[in-house]
Amino acid sequence: MGQPKQCGGRPNRKGELGLISRHPLAGRAIARMNGAGNAILVLDMRGSNAQPAPEDARAIHRAPGLSYDQMMVIGDARTEGIAADVLIYNNDGTLSGACGNGTRCVADRLCRELGVSAVNIETEAGLIACERLGPWSYRADMGAPRLDWDAIPIRRAVADTRRVNLWPDAGGPQELGPASVVNMGNPHAVFFVADLKRIDAADLGARIEVDPMFPEKANVTFAQVLARDDVRARVWERGVGLTLACGSAACATLVAAARLGLMERKGTVRLPGGDLIIEWRASDDHVLMTGPVEYEGEFILDDALFEAAAP
Repeated sequence: MGQPKQCGGRPNRKGELGLISRHPLAGRAIARMNGAGNAILVLDMRGSNAQPAPEDARAIHRAPGLSYDQMMVIGDARTEGIAADVLIYNNDGTLSGACGNGTRCVADRLCRELGVSAVNIETEAGLIACERLGPWSYRADMGAPRLDWDAIPIRRAVADTRRVNLWPDAGGPQELGPASVVNMGNPHAVFFVADLKRIDAADLGARIEVDPMFPEKANVTFAQVLARDDVRARVWERGVGLTLACGSAACATLVAAARLGLMERKGTVRLPGGDLIIEWRASDDHVLMTGPVEYEGEFILDDALFEAAAP
């Protein structure tokens, strides 16, 4: 895999004139990976009580070679049988409850380190069990979707979260119908369209993310069903922007399509960065996500990277 690259603009200050790096993240190794094109960083903070501040997460995102969609910060497990606790940062410094593609990347790092084929990972959204299926392929159990309006959450009660009219006064985008809303660790709004190529996902996604209907903002997916087991999607992630892939959004898309009778409970979600296989298991309502991971390299965080960081 080669030697880790220094990241931060100058040599690490540890050992320079006998000084010790002042920032708790300086000198830490950080792995750059991707899951189906979703840009992921994995930062191992086990053995330390420190965690990145929002401005630290933004500084890392600005560093050459380290721009990311989500940064997975591995911490010491607090529960027996758990390989690690993980905090998930969006590139704007906000926290995310779940990231399926990032969790598979963490599972890859832990499985290789521990010499095992399965690990349990604790996230803010709950426990995620991951299983290695091949050299660079993993399946993650993302748990059961939350479908009640107040668990997603949306601002007001609705009778049917499969079809939510965000613009009852016809003030919204004319090319969109109702949203199908799902929580897969994060709130998701899924719009099914006839022709995905005609949708300006960046413009519409940015507007819908902050719609007053979503008190915690929302990930926004535009999806075109191709067959009963096949759907194509583009995703605008809250706190990130337009992404090549989003694992929790792929799960939300399959769940929403199945609830509307558009798809079966298992199918391929095609994203610009790659394909994910999603199954909404009938026996326990858990959503299983299978997809690839790729290791791109390792960097060392330098003290100088954080000196210019501003809130």
